[in-house]
Amino acid sequence: MTSKLRILGIETSCDETAAAVVTRLPDGSAVTEADVVLSQLDEHSAYGGVVPEIAARAHVDALDTLIEEALTRAGITLAEVDAIAATSGPGLIGGLLVGLMTGKAIARATDKPLYAVNHLEGHALTARLTDGVPFPYLMLLVSGGHTQLVLVKGVGKYERWGTTIDDALGEAFDKTAKLLGLPYPGGPAVERAAAKGDPKRFAFPRPLVGEARLDFSFSGLKTAVRQAAEGIAPVTEQDIADICASFQHAISRTLRDRIGRGLQRFKETFPDVAEPALVVAGGVAANKEVRQTLDTLCAEHHFRFVAPPHHLCTDNAVMIAWAGLERMALGMPADDLTVAPRSRWPLDQGAKALLAYGKRGAKA
Repeated sequence: MTSKLRILGIETSCDETAAAVVTRLPDGSAVTEADVVLSQLDEHSAYGGVVPEIAARAHVDALDTLIEEALTRAGITLAEVDAIAATSGPGLIGGLLVGLMTGKAIARATDKPLYAVNHLEGHALTARLTDGVPFPYLMLLVSGGHTQLVLVKGVGKYERWGTTIDDALGEAFDKTAKLLGLPYPGGPAVERAAAKGDPKRFAFPRPLVGEARLDFSFSGLKTAVRQAAEGIAPVTEQDIADICASFQHAISRTLRDRIGRGLQRFKETFPDVAEPALVVAGGVAANKEVRQTLDTLCAEHHFRFVAPPHHLCTDNAVMIAWAGLERMALGMPADDLTVAPRSRWPLDQGAKALLAYGKRGAKA
């Protein structure tokens, strides 16, 4: 690539409405010219989780304004954008429709190319924007909808090494919080309570620890939390803190085993990679104990630990714009305006669906 490229990114896959303007320079580095995110936390908190219909309506109400704000912050007009990138899946189909249709309309009206981006690819490539991580590397995606260990070999080249067979890690945090009467979102609430608790009071299970395969399971751990709370009911504030601390400790120990085996496999598969890297992405990546566990583990295995800034770990349009820019820089073709949103869109197209995924196959 001999010239800079500028792209408008749009993200509406779940409960954040986001728009961003990102420029890729000829040397491969990036400049984020605008990054606007509107959270829907207030709209969903009363329900203890995301309500798809409410989320879609909120995207409709906010997206046009956010795009205008992003362009204003960047000091440009649509005429100065080289392309449009919009999340096309996986996610809530109503929200995906809002963002992708808006992207199509802008692309058609301005005669700009459209890139329909896999939301998970945005997460997978963010570390290249923030830290310039070269291929190949490992990515741990831990969010409310996904828990996966993925080999990132290149743009559009992914190999799923491990995935959850039941709940995603963020989902386990949210459900534990709801069980204990803590506010939504559950992850931060559990972490705050855990800071005041005893992580050794409850010996919660560590699912799949010791198994050779690299998959995850959190449903049994969630059940153990419920049984512990019921066994000492009514629970006090200190009981809740101790349960949260023990729950978080069990997760950290589980991740240490699962990811440790993944790091070893990477070294065996790519012995010539001088500086192997583990990239963590997703909302749960903001948890301090999880980060500390992974940081320590990487140091022990001589891996570089890369955790993008928190605002780029959660849903955002910067990563969507960057994924589009990566494709543009390689000369990969844009998408036809007939492209449809996909509620399920695996990064690894050849990955087998596990039993818990149901008849429709793997979500991602």
